[in-house]
Amino acid sequence: MADLIALATKVLSAARTQGLRIGTVESCTGGLIAGALTEIAGSSDVVQGGLVTYSNDLKMALAGVPEAVLMAHGAVSPQTAEAMVSGLLARLPTVDVGVAVTGIAGPGGGSPEKPVGLVYLATLKRGQGVTVERQVFPGNRAEIRQATVTRALQMLADALVL
Repeated sequence: MADLIALATKVLSAARTQGLRIGTVESCTGGLIAGALTEIAGSSDVVQGGLVTYSNDLKMALAGVPEAVLMAHGAVSPQTAEAMVSGLLARLPTVDVGVAVTGIAGPGGGSPEKPVGLVYLATLKRGQGVTVERQVFPGNRAEIRQATVTRALQMLADALVL
């Protein structure tokens, strides 16, 4: 937990130094990334908020994921993660840097092509390109979700360094 707080503090500090604001759009983590960031006192000057888009309907309605992307690639895909973070920044002009996650935390729902633990993460800093990453995290549901939060914060930190 101390490592997560240190990582979230690093992200907030980097954003604060650059005068940037952060937003999240989360599926498999259900708001845990935004929760980790807002656990830090004073985060409200940097964190704009987050969307929890667990269903495809909300991915489309709130994050602007095109139905065609979901139909062609599924909710757990690099294309959906990219559309989620791109939609976040397109719809929320006060967000400068965003992160999106979509995955299969289990214990059910996996397949040979998309196993439990498969997560796609995407970051976008306004004016730069989207970074999308595929991970397969081991463990149970809680461990997969925690690993996703940690990796998402690391990706935010990387995006803020660029």
